[in-house]
Amino acid sequence: MEAKEETQVKTTMKKALLIFNCLVLSIGNCGGPLIMRLYFIHGGKRVWLSAWLETGGWPIILIPIALSYFHRRATDPTTRLFYMKPPLFIAAATIGVLTGLDDYLYAYGVARLPVSTSALIIATQLAFTAGFAFLLVKQKFTSYSINAVVLLTVGAGVLAMHTGSDKPAHESSREYILGFIMTLVAAALYGLILPLVELTYKKSRQEMNYTLVMEIQMVMCLLATVFCTVGMLINKDFQAIPREARNFELGEVKYYVVLVWSAIIWQCFFLGAIGVIFSASSLLSGILISALLPATEILSVIFFQEKFQAEKGVALGLSLWGFVSYFYGEMKENKKKKLAAPETSMAPSNNPAGNA
Repeated sequence: MEAKEETQVKTTMKKALLIFNCLVLSIGNCGGPLIMRLYFIHGGKRVWLSAWLETGGWPIILIPIALSYFHRRATDPTTRLFYMKPPLFIAAATIGVLTGLDDYLYAYGVARLPVSTSALIIATQLAFTAGFAFLLVKQKFTSYSINAVVLLTVGAGVLAMHTGSDKPAHESSREYILGFIMTLVAAALYGLILPLVELTYKKSRQEMNYTLVMEIQMVMCLLATVFCTVGMLINKDFQAIPREARNFELGEVKYYVVLVWSAIIWQCFFLGAIGVIFSASSLLSGILISALLPATEILSVIFFQEKFQAEKGVALGLSLWGFVSYFYGEMKENKKKKLAAPETSMAPSNNPAGNA
C-alpha cells in the first residue's frame, strides 16, 4: 500500500513539474522574440549582442541550484554543490556551443523579419525535431504525428513562396531573404539540439534529477555565452553599447532595461525547454514551442502592428491543424495504453519462478 502511495506521489510531482516547465517555456517562447524585436525596431543593430542576451542570463540558474544545495545539506552535510560529472559536463558544453551558433542565426533572422514571419518559420523546427528524435532517441511515430510534421513543413513552404510581401521598407530584398534562410537554419539546428539533450539524459551514467537538469542548463548557456562573447569582441559590440544606448529611441535607461529583461526572459525559454524534455520528451518540447505560435502571432500584431497577409493566415491554419493532429494522436495512443495496461497485468506470468 505504501509503495502504491509513493508511486502516486511521484506521478503527481512529475505532472506538476511538467506543468511548471510548460508555463516557464510559454513565458520565454512568447516573450523572447517580442523583446528581441523591440530592441531592433527602436534602433538596436547588434546581432551578436542579441544572440549573447539569449543565454547571457545563465547566472540566474545559480540561485535555484544554491537553494537545492542548502536544502540537501540540511539532511546530508557531505553533499556536493554540483552533481555533474566530467562526461556529462563535456556533453552539455558541446551542446552549448551549438546553442551559441543557433542563437546567432536566430538573432540575425529576427533583426530582419517581422516577429509573425519569423515565428511561422520557427514552427518548422517541429519537423526537424521529429526527424532527429527518430534518428537519435528512436522516437516512435504515428500517422497523426507524421501528418503534423507534413502540415508544418507545407506551412513554411507557403511563406517561402511569398517572401518579401511583408519586407520592412528600409530593408533590401537580399537582406530579407538572407534573414529568412538564417531563421530556417536556426530552426533546423535547434531541432537537432532538443533530441541531443534527450540523448544526453538517456546516455548519462548519472541518475537524472531536476537539480542536474538545471546544472546542464547552466553549462549549456555558459558555453553559448562564451561563443557569442567571442563574436561580440570581434565585432566590437562592447564598445558600441554605450553609443547605441544614447541613440536608442525609447531612451538610454529603457535600453538597458530591455537588455536585462531580454536575458531573463530567454532563460525562461531554455530552462522550460530542457525541463519539458526531462519531464516528457524532446518531441513534446518541440511541439509546445510550435504550439505557442498563435500567441506569438497575436502579440506581434497587437504590439508592433505587423501586417497579417493571407499567406500568413494559410500558414497559421496549417500549423494549428498540425498541432491538433498531433495532440489528438497522443490522446488516442494514451487511451490505447490505458486499455492495454489491465490486460498486461492480468496476463499469466511465463516466469517459472512466479509459480513458486
